[in-house]
Amino acid sequence: MGKRFSPFRRAPASRLARASVRFLIALACSLLIVPVPLARGQEPEPHEKLVRAGRLLDVRAGRLLEDQGVLIVGERIRAVGPYAEIARRASTDAQRIDLSSATVLPGLIDCHTHVLLQGDVTSADYDEQLLKEAIPYRALRASVAARTAVMNGFTTIRDLGTEGAMYADVDVKKAIENGVIVGPRMFVATRAFSATGMYPITGYAWELKMPEGVQFVDGPEEIRRGVREQVKYGADWIKVYVDRRYYFKDGVLRSMLNFTDEELEAFVTEAHRLGRRIAAHAMGRDGIAAAVRHGFDSIEHGYGLDEGLMDEMIKRGIFWCPTIYVGVYVAPGRAAAGAPVWLQMRDAEARAFQLAARKGVRIAYGTDAGGYPWTENEAKEFSFMVQYGMTPLDALRSATLVAAELLDAQGDIGAIEAGKRADIIAVAGDPLRDIKELERVRFVMKGGAVLRDELSTRR
Repeated sequence: MGKRFSPFRRAPASRLARASVRFLIALACSLLIVPVPLARGQEPEPHEKLVRAGRLLDVRAGRLLEDQGVLIVGERIRAVGPYAEIARRASTDAQRIDLSSATVLPGLIDCHTHVLLQGDVTSADYDEQLLKEAIPYRALRASVAARTAVMNGFTTIRDLGTEGAMYADVDVKKAIENGVIVGPRMFVATRAFSATGMYPITGYAWELKMPEGVQFVDGPEEIRRGVREQVKYGADWIKVYVDRRYYFKDGVLRSMLNFTDEELEAFVTEAHRLGRRIAAHAMGRDGIAAAVRHGFDSIEHGYGLDEGLMDEMIKRGIFWCPTIYVGVYVAPGRAAAGAPVWLQMRDAEARAFQLAARKGVRIAYGTDAGGYPWTENEAKEFSFMVQYGMTPLDALRSATLVAAELLDAQGDIGAIEAGKRADIIAVAGDPLRDIKELERVRFVMKGGAVLRDELSTRR
């Protein structure tokens, strides 16, 4: 007689374990897709909105305009102009957002972030995240970082590398686009590239296979394949660590190149062939010169920039993302940990920035947030830019018009103009008089949706 089925028979342990894991994953996913409540609840956004701006910054003309109206339909701006004129064009059921006591500006753009990092002053800080935090956990923390960024007024970011978290930045970007979590519009670079032996984590016993903070590639063929792979999995940008090992010689910040000229050329040609722009982590003069020579689209950090390199960047239309505040933040800790060169690098960049601002280098706002903790406001970068010689208006342009141009998104973002996405922020004071006002953003609209509002009256 055959065995009768019993619902109480014990399944093999491995099958039970797999079933338990599947259940837990499903449960976690069901919890994660709950929408994040907005400041005023989950009511649907009205299709048409009319914003009244007491002062509106026209970043292109460089002037503050009084009593302006911004008519928004869906995600985009329909019209901008004197309030009385724009109000006549609004429908009777348009939502009125009164910011008549505030200064209204375009949403800010940060062109260098790492949402999957939470600060790495020392190598121990970095190693702990890669060794002790699972990628799903890091992605959850990244969702908090993304929310922090947008609530501070950064409605768009370019995230330049997951630092060992594979393609999790693509997932964070997708979750934002699908309304699963709240965050800025994202341009992502996924894993970033370096050469064998040229990037952390390092220093462990050779027989241990340790996690890697980047994708290692060697030789033109591996490089082309690697670029194609990252694009396949969602990279909007390609990021390359061009140099390493920084030192001063005869007063010049030098560095060791990670790649040969042939390899760097392969990165640039393949990225551009696939319609992607390419960013160079280049701190020393050697790395910057190599990146400029091969036509990278942006120089990240660039502490060793000199006048000759600046002239070449201007000629070629290459952007610079200085990331000043991260150097100021990490230099003392890294010096204490045995790398005093970081104090000299910090000071060298201050001098380079002053010269670049005078010469008209295309400086795009970038902070390297994630290199310092996300509890620090990204807008602190503005104060250092002004302190180092840039006007408040030009600092704001670096985070709006110039940043949008770097991202090749100038038709969509970077200014409050008809046809562009309705990315709008507001502060109580005048940032052209006190740039620190940008550290006190109290109203945020992204793509027509109000995400933060501590300033307006609405009806």
